[in-house]
Amino acid sequence: MSSILEVCGLCKTYDKGPNRINVLNGIDLKLEAGTTTALVGASGAGKSTLMHLLGALDRPTSGTVLFRGEDVFKKNDRELAAFRNKNIGFVFQFHHLLPEFTALENVMMPALIARVARNIASQNAMELLKDVGLGQRMTHRPGELSGGEQQRVAIARALALGPDILLADEPTGNLDMKTSDGIHSMLTDLQTKKGLTLIVVTHNERLASAMGTTVRLTDGKLD
Repeated sequence: MSSILEVCGLCKTYDKGPNRINVLNGIDLKLEAGTTTALVGASGAGKSTLMHLLGALDRPTSGTVLFRGEDVFKKNDRELAAFRNKNIGFVFQFHHLLPEFTALENVMMPALIARVARNIASQNAMELLKDVGLGQRMTHRPGELSGGEQQRVAIARALALGPDILLADEPTGNLDMKTSDGIHSMLTDLQTKKGLTLIVVTHNERLASAMGTTVRLTDGKLD
């Protein structure tokens, strides 16, 4: 396997009044393509901050993130947005679906924004909704779906542009155990089917144990 993501000396600090808060203190991490990784640690350890940097949602204070050997943060903001849209899929604890649109329309949205032809975006979204077990719920709006179904729509949406990497930040943190287990199983199935590199922040020990590797963030560093 080849390296898809390599993190070297990654640091992130925030200025809060006269104080400087060090959130990440020299993170080194190397991920191979098509692997699964669980990121665990106490609340406030910096897990979400690290995920934002891995996904190029924020820039580090120092250090590098290499995607297939290329320094991501040498890109300008416009180039970075294009990189993110093409290569990274995001799933968060709260699904952030657009309530006025159907499940199908929500999943189509990233492709439409990327100027993919509507018929192609629609066909791809239909296939993704079938992949996540919602083939019969495509015309339902988020308010007509359960919490687990809404998260399934959000996962399908994250895959709309065929990313290489899927970052999931507590994807089942707001769901009951039975629903969580279904989401966990679906994520691992999708990862295998699509050859994704999957990184999951989780407090759920069963989900973490299902990942190929587990890394722990403590005091801004990986154990």
